Amino acid sequence: MNALVSIITPTFNSAKYIAETIQSVQNQTYSNWEMIIVDDASSDETVQIIESYSQKDVRIKNIIFEDNKGAGIARDTAVKISKGKYIAFLDADDLWKANKLEKQLNFMKKNELYFTFSFYECIDEDGVLLNKLIQCPQNLSYRQLYFCNYVGNLTGIYDVDFFGKISISHVRKRQDWIMWLTILKKIKIAYPVQESLALYRIRKNSISSSKLDLIKYNYKVYREHHNCNVFVAIISIIIFLFIQLFVKPSYIKKSSES
Repeated sequence: MNALVSIITPTFNSAKYIAETIQSVQNQTYSNWEMIIVDDASSDETVQIIESYSQKDVRIKNIIFEDNKGAGIARDTAVKISKGKYIAFLDADDLWKANKLEKQLNFMKKNELYFTFSFYECIDEDGVLLNKLIQCPQNLSYRQLYFCNYVGNLTGIYDVDFFGKISISHVRKRQDWIMWLTILKKIKIAYPVQESLALYRIRKNSISSSKLDLIKYNYKVYREHHNCNVFVAIISIIIFLFIQLFVKPSYIKKSSES
């Protein structure tokens, strides 16, 4: 397998992390990729850092927004110009392990899958491992995903020949969850690579660090994406909270157990 993989990366004031993120892509054992980075009007040195890499590596492409439009529009812009058979996602502060693409693509080919994802580990703002491995159901159904986003954005890959280019929602948060739901609605069950292939950076200002924001945007997904009425949306949020508190923790392990 030597199909082109398009890697979608939005950036916004990511100067502290973007070089390491790009390097984690350049270090991939699978080399046929393009990395489309869309900068969302950064005011720091992000663009200059990206250009220092893109000038030396033609696989790295940089698009610059003059005005801040949000990660959803940035990702959607990158998807529209992508050329790969496969589309993968990597945020500007996260990292891939060197064999990430190779292992996932082989897994997809061996099992005749059109979408997959993987386990991943957590690091802090300074890149220190937090001894936290995020796992997920081995057979992920649409219903499971509806109440909990088990798919780490930095791990998902889908086949464009099968799904086409999936439009990214322009809402400010939770676009990845909406995309995975669109995929699962079509294939019904998704299967992960059952090992950690990526490192997710936990930052103080990330959505995952704000539980109230998480609830607010989940409610927005239920109301606007699923067209739920207020009552159904509230019930869905209650079930979502139950899953977060009592079910999802069972999939979080110490890294040493991986």
